[in-house]
Amino acid sequence: MINLPQPVAEISYLNDGYVLTLGRYVGAEEVEDDDQAFEEKMLHLTKKLEQQFTESARLEAAILKNLQELGYGA
Repeated sequence: MINLPQPVAEISYLNDGYVLTLGRYVGAEEVEDDDQAFEEKMLHLTKKLEQQFTESARLEAAILKNLQELGYGA
């Protein structure tokens, strides 16, 4: 027998064709639908990602400047 975690070992994985996908045995968290259209959600998430990229670039520049001032930058 394969050495599996106890809950999986108790399930007859042979009947499942040796499928050992974790989600099959432990379940998945239910996600509440927010009733927002996919396109609308993607537009919002894309805009947020662009803002995060801008902030990331600003922080990177500040870190590099600080390193240069300490004598560790190029």
